[in-house]
Amino acid sequence: MNIPANLKYTKDHEWIKIDGDIATIGITDFAQGELGDIVYVEVETLDETLEVEEIFGTVEAVKTVSDLFLPLSGEIIEFNENLGDEPEKVNSDPYGAGWMIKLRFSDASQIDQLLSADAYKDLISA
Repeated sequence: MNIPANLKYTKDHEWIKIDGDIATIGITDFAQGELGDIVYVEVETLDETLEVEEIFGTVEAVKTVSDLFLPLSGEIIEFNENLGDEPEKVNSDPYGAGWMIKLRFSDASQIDQLLSADAYKDLISA
């Protein structure tokens, strides 16, 4: 199980990479493994400002469709357009080419509510 130490995580199995006031967000290796083969990623909230825990999109696998929850409040400024043609990148490279959105977050204090890599390991092994 790949859980990079330099990222933050949510109980909803999303990862967050912070760079200044921009957060890159995707789903974890654990999540993609649980979902199975990803066939479609939909994000219709580009250029919208949403609050933490609001649904920003969905990920569709062969077996199921899952909502994607925003880990930080802010404006969705970019969607990974490559996922339109290659949604399987979420399976093969969830922390790299499989990223989903970039967010300009509005409340840095919310970062403190995210899980560390160790806390996320504990969550998924419980």
